[in-house]
Amino acid sequence: MEINFNKIKRVLIYVFLLAFTFIQIFPFYWLITFSFKSNTEIFDSNNLMGLPKVWRLENYSKALMGGNILHYLLNSVLYAVLTVVIATLLSAMAAYAINRMYWKAKGIVAVIFSLGIMIPVQATLLPLFQGLDMMGVRRGYLGLLLPYITFAMPMSVMILGGFFKSLPREIEEAACIDGCNIFSMFFRIIFPMIKPGIATACIFTFLNTWNELLFANTFVDSAEYKTLPVGIMSFVGEHSTNWGIIGAGMVIATLPTVVIYLMLSKQVQESFTVGAVKG
Repeated sequence: MEINFNKIKRVLIYVFLLAFTFIQIFPFYWLITFSFKSNTEIFDSNNLMGLPKVWRLENYSKALMGGNILHYLLNSVLYAVLTVVIATLLSAMAAYAINRMYWKAKGIVAVIFSLGIMIPVQATLLPLFQGLDMMGVRRGYLGLLLPYITFAMPMSVMILGGFFKSLPREIEEAACIDGCNIFSMFFRIIFPMIKPGIATACIFTFLNTWNELLFANTFVDSAEYKTLPVGIMSFVGEHSTNWGIIGAGMVIATLPTVVIYLMLSKQVQESFTVGAVKG
């Protein structure tokens, strides 16, 4: 009997992929079922991973209204959107200047952005706190926006730099012959050509901003400016905690990241194949 090794190999690959998919999806399934349960059912050892016996929709209403989660959600959306737009635009211009233009200090500037990736965020906490406090912006929206934009730029510059390097210089030469100045050439010709890189940088920036807790918990004193992760953390009580409401808040916090990735996943997949095939 002849053994078909290719078929066996294919079956093993499918089994591995199915197991990997289950491992990735199961935490999200558990979180959703967790968010509809009461404390008693959550800690019931006979139904740790099963569906809720009673679906408690009030966990979501209490999280959104009673827990002020809706306000924290809007704050997180504001921080994330402004950070993504401003940091991506500034990073694209900086990456273009570093990788496509000739000027004396571009090597030093590239090193500075590289240091922004290598220096731990925790090491900058105290200097940032003191600096923002001296500037008088720590207690407002700028107290988080400025650090978020600053720390998002190094990674975005590195991501976009690889895309700028892959573009042929003949594009810019043709644009200059047609009379384009530097800004018109960048925004009308170069910028649209790196859409996969822009999408990748946007996703990284959004995820880092949306899930950030250290700065938001340290710099913000007023509940008016708190973000969603800090708001969810405030649900933990000193003597008792309603874990179902916390689960509902975590589902609400997770959904925007899933939606953003689904919207931009095609661009991200294209970013992995840029330069792989050359004509």
